[in-house]
Amino acid sequence: MVPMIRAASLRGFVELVDGLGGDPDELLARFGIAREVLDRDEDLIPITANDLVLDAAAAELGCPDLGLRLAESQDLTILGPLAVVIEASSTVAEALRFASRYMFVHSPALSVGVEADPYRSRGVVALTYRKDPHESPYSPQAMELGLGLFQRIAVTLVGGRAGLRSVEVSHQPLSPVRRYTEFFGADVKFGRPAGALRVERHVLAERFGTADETIRRLAAEYLAGHYADPGREVSTLVRRALSGSLGTTPPALVGVARLLSVHPRTLQRQLAAEGTTFEAVLDEVRRDAAHRYITTTGLPLGQVAALVGFREQSTLSHAVRRWYGTSPRELRRTARFSVGRPGLSRPDKY
Repeated sequence: MVPMIRAASLRGFVELVDGLGGDPDELLARFGIAREVLDRDEDLIPITANDLVLDAAAAELGCPDLGLRLAESQDLTILGPLAVVIEASSTVAEALRFASRYMFVHSPALSVGVEADPYRSRGVVALTYRKDPHESPYSPQAMELGLGLFQRIAVTLVGGRAGLRSVEVSHQPLSPVRRYTEFFGADVKFGRPAGALRVERHVLAERFGTADETIRRLAAEYLAGHYADPGREVSTLVRRALSGSLGTTPPALVGVARLLSVHPRTLQRQLAAEGTTFEAVLDEVRRDAAHRYITTTGLPLGQVAALVGFREQSTLSHAVRRWYGTSPRELRRTARFSVGRPGLSRPDKY
C-alpha cells in the first residue's frame, strides 16, 4: 500500500502559500491533493505527494525556509490521538517510547527514537527523526518541517531549550545557516547520516507538568484498540522484502514467500485479504524506487531500469509514463526545477 500521512501535516500550508503570493490550490492539485482534505486532520494523503508539494512550493515561491516556517505555525496537536498520550506522559523518555511505538498513526513512513550520540560524547544521546527511503523519497523541506516541529514540541513540553547540544540535518543548508541556528537555538550540522536533536541524557528524565497517569492509560488503550500497526501487515512485509532485494535478484512470489516462511498460495491469500496482490505491491515498490532514483540522482536511465528490476530501459519508460503520465527525462527535469538544485549523485545517502 502507498504510505500515507495525516492531512494535519500540511496545517498552515494554504495560509503560508497565500502569504507568499502563490496559488495553493494549483500546487495541491498538481500533486493530487484535494484542498478540502486539509480541513480534516484525520484524512490521509500520500506522504510522497505531501513532501513533493512542500519542495515545489519552496522552490517556486523563493522560500527556502518554507519547512521551518510551517513548523512555526504547527504544534503537538497535528499528531491527533498520539498527541494526547505524549502530553500526558510523565517524562521525556516515556513520551518518546509512545511516540516511537505509535508514530505509524501519523505516518508509517516516519519514525522517532533515542540512539547513541553519533560523536560518542559522554552523557549525550540523539533523538532521531527519520523517513524510510524505501517508503518514500527524501524531502529536504519535509525533513526541516519534521525536525523543526520535533524541537518545538520538545521545548513546549520540557519548558525550554536547556540540554540541546546541536541539531543534525541530512542535507546541505537550503537557507543561510544563521536562519537554522536562530530557529533551533543551537549549532546545526549538515550532511549528517540522520536527522536528530542531540541532547544531554538527563533531558530524558525531565518531567512534564501536563503528566496525567489516567489520561495516559486511557489514551494508550485507545491507540492500541483503534489503530493496527501497518508494519505487521503482510503487504508491508512483502514491500520490505522486495525493496531490500530489488535490482539484485529477480522479484518473484516464490522467493518472497520463502523469505517469509509461507507457501506462495498462502501468501497470495493473505495479500488478497488485505485487498492487494503480489503484482500490485511489486509495482508500487518499483514505482517509488524509480521515482527516487530519477528525481534524486543523476544515474543513467539504463542503470535506473536495472536497479528497479527491469531488463530494458524502454520498459522503465513505459512504466514511468503509466505511473506519472510523463517520460523519465521529463520527470527528472521537473524534479530538478522544483527543488532548485542540480541532480544529486548519491541515492542512498539518506
